[in-house]
Amino acid sequence: MSLATAPRPLRAVLIANRGEIACRVIRTARRLGLRTIAVYSDADARARHVREADEAIRLGPATAGESYLAIDKVIQAAQRSGADAIHPGYGFLSENAEFVAACDDAGLVFIGPPASAIAAMGDKAAAKARMAQAGVPLVPGYHGEAQDDALLREEAGKIGYPVLLKASAGGGGKGMRVVESEREFQAALDGCRRESRAAFGDERMLIEKYLTQPRHVEVQVFCDSLGGGVYLFERDCSVQRRHQKVLEEAPAPNLPEALRREMGEAAVRAAQEIGYVGAGTVEFLLDAGAETAQESGSPFFFMEMNTRLQVEHPVTEMISGEDLVEWQLRVAAGLALPKAQNELTLTGHAIESRLYAEDPDNDFLPATGKLLRFALPLESADSHGRIRLDSGVEAGDTVTMHYDPMLAKLIVHGEDRGQALAEMARALAALDISGVTTNRRFLQRLVTHPDFIAAELDTRFIEHHHDDLFAAPHATDADIARAALVAMEHLAKGAPRADDPWQRRDGWRLNAPRRLRLAFQETDGSGAYEVIATQALTQDLAQEPAQATWQLQVQRDGEETSRFAGQCQRLDNDTLALTLDGHRQRLFARLDPASEGDAIVLTAAGQESRLIWHRADRADHLPQEAEAKLTAPMHGTVVALLVEPGQTVEKGTPLVVVEAMKMEHTLSAPADGAVEAFHVAVGDAVAQGDELLAFANAEAMTNAGTDTRGDN
Repeated sequence: MSLATAPRPLRAVLIANRGEIACRVIRTARRLGLRTIAVYSDADARARHVREADEAIRLGPATAGESYLAIDKVIQAAQRSGADAIHPGYGFLSENAEFVAACDDAGLVFIGPPASAIAAMGDKAAAKARMAQAGVPLVPGYHGEAQDDALLREEAGKIGYPVLLKASAGGGGKGMRVVESEREFQAALDGCRRESRAAFGDERMLIEKYLTQPRHVEVQVFCDSLGGGVYLFERDCSVQRRHQKVLEEAPAPNLPEALRREMGEAAVRAAQEIGYVGAGTVEFLLDAGAETAQESGSPFFFMEMNTRLQVEHPVTEMISGEDLVEWQLRVAAGLALPKAQNELTLTGHAIESRLYAEDPDNDFLPATGKLLRFALPLESADSHGRIRLDSGVEAGDTVTMHYDPMLAKLIVHGEDRGQALAEMARALAALDISGVTTNRRFLQRLVTHPDFIAAELDTRFIEHHHDDLFAAPHATDADIARAALVAMEHLAKGAPRADDPWQRRDGWRLNAPRRLRLAFQETDGSGAYEVIATQALTQDLAQEPAQATWQLQVQRDGEETSRFAGQCQRLDNDTLALTLDGHRQRLFARLDPASEGDAIVLTAAGQESRLIWHRADRADHLPQEAEAKLTAPMHGTVVALLVEPGQTVEKGTPLVVVEAMKMEHTLSAPADGAVEAFHVAVGDAVAQGDELLAFANAEAMTNAGTDTRGDN
């Protein structure tokens, strides 16, 4: 039966979301013959989901509260466009019972569960009680209504540290922190409440025992309005940072078939307990060897239920062969589930990597800017459907500070987990992206880590392997030689011609081979490198440097370490072919504008190297003594000032909290010293590089005669 002739006919659907999930829903809705309507904020007026939809309607300013979270505006947009239904995607209004009620009142089909089911699971404390009634195992914790600080601290002590503070109305890692000791409790509680209030308008908290080696295993469930319910197997989402998932895979590695069935049936019971309809995910902590599990008699514990489609749903689609958005649309139209439990099959293994605009080497700070390149050549060339890139951006799009920093999801499928891992490594290397800092290199380190390959997983995987995952790779001599070729090509491209030889910067000399000396340094300040480049004597000295062969002498800290013969050929704006000793390599090269043109960034086979180029043609290339100051590392909003003006602090003392892309970031004192004055107030918007406060470091205070240690 078509959706147009279903019990609740669907002909046009409005997608109340943005980014990759909006594009994802548009793709399936269009295949099923539905007219698609996008909505957008001023920041998204030229976004990909707006370009791809049949229609698009402006909601309002960039802030989510005035656009994507404005219920009245979304309903009005649906009515104006003639939509029959609203698909909420994930995030924003997807788990808002008030929004579902507004859809019902307006005669619009909400593609998701009823308001009562969202309310039942949206209040995590009440949900725990309902799950206990359904016989679903629970983690020990406090889920009460009383929220006094002293009571919460007392309950945490009873449960025993470490504990997990979690927003009762929360999700997506917001309003959630691990507390290791009573000393940390109050600061963590205050931070969780701020995040929860900002994200959900609710600051109630619950407390759970934090299991030290759990796996995060979730089950995809689906229920229709006719009483049917199934589970589409499980996903392992254990690799997380700040309680947000980074990698997901299906099925969960090393999960016995009996346990898979037990968890799946428990998930369906949980959904049917609250009268669920549509796609949902029941999340469990799996801790088979833990003492807590032995005491309860269960190896898994209910954590929460997400009453929407999950970010990671594509891995379930890969192993089941089902389109979950199509299932959502058919169930919302009043049709029965497409398949019964015994008709569902699990084939192969799938892995998803979340590509974020963020800097893993700088505490995962969000990154903004213009995407110069964004493509996955393998996707179109892969005839077997093993590689999929779900994204909400294209080359030329601008990444702003206003929304979640996820750019895309890279999903691969293999006959088994080993093949899937190999496909993921290949796809990450092939991903052609530049212009915005991303976590791509971090993802490569994760999927090639021996313990991840061995499926030795728990939710603190990144923490346990921090030194491996964040080890700074040092430049090789070949990296330095390639950087020199790029630098010379850049100088030659911008150099005046031979009619003005005194202004040339490409090493030109009268009746002699060109010769250049270039200085480099690693971005962390280590290593001093020089390359002495001389044009090969066998060539015509008038030949342009872009076609020249260069003899490259690489020096580290003043000592020669290697020599190469090198050539550089520009293929397009930022694609070069570099040849070292007969080894030709195609790569992308650019000067990083964030470093004012001093950083050369080279990307080849998915691996990125970055070197600071100390340019002789710049007056300010000499390193200066760093000044102790605190600047905003990203665009955002100030949400807390943690010290008073005039207060003396030690290096590392938290000073300011800035919220960006829906997460809080605490900025700390850059040195021992004193905060003289704040340049910002709570609620102020700040741009990357803005100085947040006047800071006097201890050395400067001493030199100025303000040493407070007393007379000798």
